[in-house]
Amino acid sequence: MVGDGAGLCRHSLIVGAIVAVVVAVGAPTRATYGARTTADEPHYLLTAISLWEDQDLDVRDERGEGRYLDFHEVMLPLQAEVQASGRQVAPHDPLLPAVLAPAAGLGGWLGAKLFLAGLAGGLAALTTVVAIRRFGVGGRLAATVAVVAGVSPPLAIYGTQVYPELPAALVALAGFWWVTSPPSIGDQGLRTRHAVAVVATVVALPWLSVKYAPVAAVLAVGLLWRLGAAGRRRRLAWAGAGLVAAGAMFLFLHRWWYGGWTAYASGSHFKDGEFTVVGDPNYAGRTRRLVGLLVDRHFGLAVWQPAALAIVPAVAALLRRRPPGTVLLAAMIVAGWLNATFVALTMHGWWWPGRQVVVVLPLAVVAIAWWVQRLSAPGRVIVGVIAGFGVLAYGLLLAGVLGGRHTLIVDFSRTVDPFVRLVRPVLPDGTAPLAGSNAWWTAAWIVVMVGAAVVSWRATSGHERRRRQARSGGLRSDDPVQVGVQREAEHIAAPSGVGKRLIGLASRPSGDDEPGVPDSCPHGSHQLTERS
Repeated sequence: MVGDGAGLCRHSLIVGAIVAVVVAVGAPTRATYGARTTADEPHYLLTAISLWEDQDLDVRDERGEGRYLDFHEVMLPLQAEVQASGRQVAPHDPLLPAVLAPAAGLGGWLGAKLFLAGLAGGLAALTTVVAIRRFGVGGRLAATVAVVAGVSPPLAIYGTQVYPELPAALVALAGFWWVTSPPSIGDQGLRTRHAVAVVATVVALPWLSVKYAPVAAVLAVGLLWRLGAAGRRRRLAWAGAGLVAAGAMFLFLHRWWYGGWTAYASGSHFKDGEFTVVGDPNYAGRTRRLVGLLVDRHFGLAVWQPAALAIVPAVAALLRRRPPGTVLLAAMIVAGWLNATFVALTMHGWWWPGRQVVVVLPLAVVAIAWWVQRLSAPGRVIVGVIAGFGVLAYGLLLAGVLGGRHTLIVDFSRTVDPFVRLVRPVLPDGTAPLAGSNAWWTAAWIVVMVGAAVVSWRATSGHERRRRQARSGGLRSDDPVQVGVQREAEHIAAPSGVGKRLIGLASRPSGDDEPGVPDSCPHGSHQLTERS
């Protein structure tokens, strides 16, 4: 049982350690048969080495010396446009290489991957804490959900892939944590240090990759709304000015370092301009990704971790119950999902499935933990068994790659996982035309997901009615007069503005949504009770 704040810190660290160790096992896996890393990974590593040794982004000397051969045994394709001076800057934002520079410089490619595994552990620990403190999830359940998610694809895979996905997920979750922090005594606004931390996360996301700008924008709106709703005009002005200045600095430095408004400007593949990175979008066709990101037979989340299907009913129930912080959490998830649907060049690429939504996946995990707590005991068992297939998927993938049966990227579909092989035929294929059985399976899964959302919403509504009846001492739900009087009394007793619903921590949640520990980790008198 998790008790006071110190106990929460201890248990979250245990969660982080478990996930970090399990994920680190995948560090030596090969991405392809000819290279240990592939696609963008070796370019991130080369830039990290350049920053460590030369303190610049120019990788021409590292390429010339073959520094990539330790982690990419074959000739490395050229991504950077060779400038007139001979300078080569990889078309990737610099924050990930900067973060990895010490690990890559001292420990090579393996050091960088192990560092990322450590971040995966930190992400699992923070997921546990956010679920407990912000949404009142029981300690054991929150820890279990965080561990299962952390050792399942795609989070476990990106825990050792040299991409900005997992660091961005950690930054986004940290930003949510700080923007939903409770006010200090006598001050309904956000504490200054928390506001500064949120600004830092908003600034960091596009420096990891400009593709995270939509999620960063939602987080920024949440911060400004919270400050404005509390009437903290000075803090609001300073935060707004800081974000504007950071945006201007982003554009200025990118023009200087990359020759354009984004890092893509330095890429040799974008001859017609940096914004061709999104391709020639057929937005109507891309709507298939709304479903495919979850249930595609090769690149969907659910084929590798079927518990991801719970995202839909969990978010629906959360929006119906709407505990504090819900709207911001849902908005960040939607922003990431829509960006992966309509902006990303493709969801099927030379990478592990789920890459485009990893940035918001921990937020979805928190929603699932909240939802699972409200299920019956048999319902929890069923979800647990389903989630176990995701853990099994990761274990069999590692066994297959480390045993030489297949690689992690180029042919991961050859996994011996019986569950994956069993369910693929009933999942839509996003790489095939939307016709015949593929169209029928797509339509069927749309119906399933919409139905799950409706059922979850209605079930939560029924739970709300029973709660109100219990609190009113047996109030009959079919008596409109009594119901109206009770609702008016509740409204007077617990007023809630729009700002509180968005960020929601001007007042504490009540009942089964009550977070049970203070905002800091030292010993305290607050107790966190387990939910049965």
